Amino acid sequence: MSEGSPMGAHVIKMMGYIQTLEKLGFVLNDELAIDVVLQSLPNSFNQFVLNFNMNEINKTLPQLLGMLRTVEGNMKKGGSKLVLMVREAKGKGKKVAESKGIGKTKPKGKEALKPKGGVSKYEKCFHCGKPGHWKRNCPIYLEDIKKAKAVGTSVSGTAHEKESS
Repeated sequence: MSEGSPMGAHVIKMMGYIQTLEKLGFVLNDELAIDVVLQSLPNSFNQFVLNFNMNEINKTLPQLLGMLRTVEGNMKKGGSKLVLMVREAKGKGKKVAESKGIGKTKPKGKEALKPKGGVSKYEKCFHCGKPGHWKRNCPIYLEDIKKAKAVGTSVSGTAHEKESS
């Protein structure tokens, strides 16, 4: 088997050490042997190791050698940039893009400053102290934000002083 690259030489050397251990009576299973090789890689392969472990890739040592040679070749071509391998999610459920809210746009202008619902009538606002809404939905707080934007200042996070009736 030709070495071809510094990483290929390193992995072949590690495979030799693993075979020597087997001859001495200390047999490493495939998973442990691959972990030993992955842990011996330089820091420039940290992203590859993380990706390999997170995706639970099951490979033999020769297959791992091939993957590392490919990654090393890509690193030489593109500098130090690494590309993560993406795979389809296991199990049932929504697609990742849908569950993460990708593609949704935030409202702009007046729509962004309108109060939102969904609060218990017993929960109190941290801004005005009245029950039934949160600070982000407080009409007084939203009005203060509008005024502050017009003046060019910021709104403080402190409680709004209550006006006497």
